[in-house]
Amino acid sequence: MLAMANWRIKLSLFLNYFVFAILLNSVGTVILLMQKSFGITKTQASYTEPFKDLSIAIISFLVTSFITKIGYKKAMLIALGFVSVVCFIMPFTSSLFMVRFLFAAVGSSFALIKMSVYGAIGLVTKNNKEHISMMNFIESFFGVGIVVSYFIFPLFINKNNPTSTSWLNVYYLLGCISLIAFLLLLSSPLDESASKTNERQNLANDFGKMFKLFAVPLVLIFLLCAFIYVLLEQSIMSWLPTFNNDVLKLNEVLSIRMASILSAAIALGRFLAGLLLRKVKWIYVLVICLFSAAAIVYFIMPPIKNFIATYHGDGITQLKDIPAIAFVFPLIGLFLAPVYPAINSVILSSLPKPQHGLMSGLIIIFSALGGSLGSVITGHVFDAYGGQTAFYFSLIPIGILIIGLIFFNRIQKKYAVISHAKLPLTTDPITEEFKQ
Repeated sequence: MLAMANWRIKLSLFLNYFVFAILLNSVGTVILLMQKSFGITKTQASYTEPFKDLSIAIISFLVTSFITKIGYKKAMLIALGFVSVVCFIMPFTSSLFMVRFLFAAVGSSFALIKMSVYGAIGLVTKNNKEHISMMNFIESFFGVGIVVSYFIFPLFINKNNPTSTSWLNVYYLLGCISLIAFLLLLSSPLDESASKTNERQNLANDFGKMFKLFAVPLVLIFLLCAFIYVLLEQSIMSWLPTFNNDVLKLNEVLSIRMASILSAAIALGRFLAGLLLRKVKWIYVLVICLFSAAAIVYFIMPPIKNFIATYHGDGITQLKDIPAIAFVFPLIGLFLAPVYPAINSVILSSLPKPQHGLMSGLIIIFSALGGSLGSVITGHVFDAYGGQTAFYFSLIPIGILIIGLIFFNRIQKKYAVISHAKLPLTTDPITEEFKQ
């Protein structure tokens, strides 16, 4: 009955993630199109992405401590309404300023959306298994949105006029999807009483409550795992097109399209994990997946090295000429996919529901930091030692993540015992165990 009663909310959550996946991951495409349409330099275009990333981090930090006071539904409605309006305005503008404003709006709104979605999942699911399953399904829909972003923008490009701004019309479509999600959520009742607390606190106390989460060993080891995972995923996702172009000798168009395989693999992996994790304990699934991801990196790089040594052409311009190894490596996304939504679900379902908003904010902040650092590190290694070495280095975060997840699982078991005893959130489960 709960699932039937909440189907509109669940559908809205899926649409929220879908449209924001397209908007957030269109930065690379928009940067390319702006250079042609607006006649700007690569340096000018490069400053577009920080408007997205910094706005996510800043809004997450400012709002995370009192997201439950705003209300998950109200916060999502604000975000969807704001983005809808900006999207509908975009086709009437042709300026670098407006594009940057769009990404600042998208980043700020996504911060609200992600915190609210993560909090709302706990309100519309019945148990931990359903929670972790829905988390994977929603994250898989985010992956679908990323794939769509590689193909939806070219539909609005005027191929006969490279300087045309006709691609801005794509925002009519994105605005409509966002508006549908807004209306669907507006018409859906959401009981948020479980996320509320009767305590009266000011803003300073709310921030203090957020920082107190760092006293929980379970939270600390989780944040390390989340940070390392996003560092790993973003380092591959951000640099795979360059890897395809520089190492595998694909032209620019094929390099971008082939990179969509990674996003498709991540979406499929999270969808399958959503089914598998209903029946199999999460730690077994994630450790096996990470060992499989490491195997792909370890065994695919020698054939790539042989390809580099034997290929003497001017560059690959046709799909039929792409080497098989270019299709194999992106499949690493299939095995990396379940990690992030699964550990997010575990930490959220382990904490009291009033803490979900606070924890969601920390997830977003540490994810943003991990993604930025991963991209920077990989770029430096890529530039100094080449793409093959840069991707070989991904074995290091994979190893750290496996060890971190094992510790996370052990602490989570002990914390579950403490939680059932209704001890304070800041109680150290290990210390409490010794007391017993």
